Amino acid sequence: MGKRVRTAVFPVAGLGTRFLPATKALPKEMLTVVDRPLIQYAVDEAREAGIEHFVFVTGRNKGVIEDHFDRQFELETTLEMRGKTKALDELRKDLPSAGRTSFTRQQEPLGLGHAVWCARHIVGSEPFALLLPDMLFKGNPGVLKQMMDTYEETGGNVIAVEEVPPAEVSSYGIIARGDGPDSNFAITQMVEKPKQEEAPSNLIISGRYILQPEIFTLLADQPKGAGGEIQLTDAMQTLMKSQAFTGVKYQGQSFDCGSKIGFLTANVVYALDRDDIREGFVAELRKLDLGEHF
Repeated sequence: MGKRVRTAVFPVAGLGTRFLPATKALPKEMLTVVDRPLIQYAVDEAREAGIEHFVFVTGRNKGVIEDHFDRQFELETTLEMRGKTKALDELRKDLPSAGRTSFTRQQEPLGLGHAVWCARHIVGSEPFALLLPDMLFKGNPGVLKQMMDTYEETGGNVIAVEEVPPAEVSSYGIIARGDGPDSNFAITQMVEKPKQEEAPSNLIISGRYILQPEIFTLLADQPKGAGGEIQLTDAMQTLMKSQAFTGVKYQGQSFDCGSKIGFLTANVVYALDRDDIREGFVAELRKLDLGEHF
């Protein structure tokens, strides 16, 4: 087993252009699935896995994310005066304790690898988790907790993967699977957006990572790759030459909330899972005449 993973990095500097005009003034990470922002789901997942320090790599117009993870005294006072103790307790429960959050800027949109590199001085020389908030995972336990259980056995670098139809592999980073069970197998190769006929599998890198700090040294000198951006996958391919990478085919369901379809689907699934609104939501759905759409 390697060093304990105490820190998680959340890249939240993206512009969210696929959700314009909603994201013109509102960060995409603050879009809500039912009544919780996407970034809150990612932080909840990290806390469940034992993360103690939450590092947000932000950009312009992202100050509302920092505000979300701060106390709102006027709101709390109003809720207390009105006797809304349940809502007040929820707000306080979601809030990381003082000194547990850090914010740093990615001043140019140079890709995921660059965003991770921007967190280097805060993370330091320890392993860290990386969570992409666009990807929402519904699992029990959460995906990062499943990965942490594997990391305790293997150390090194751990990546969550999932299957996609072979026709879709050209849209993702793909891994080649070596020996081991679904919860703990060797990754022998990574390829960024391969042609279908050249893909080593249909297992995609799905937005959750545990990485060793040596990745920062590689990212510092990493040339621009696909799309003119500094690609994390390129640096991981280099790191594979000297360190082990383990795959976890996680148990659960994923929603790509960077796409409108994934985001809308997540809202339906999470609403149907809520005891407080499921019955009313189903009743409203039944009122809709959706026959022409199916």
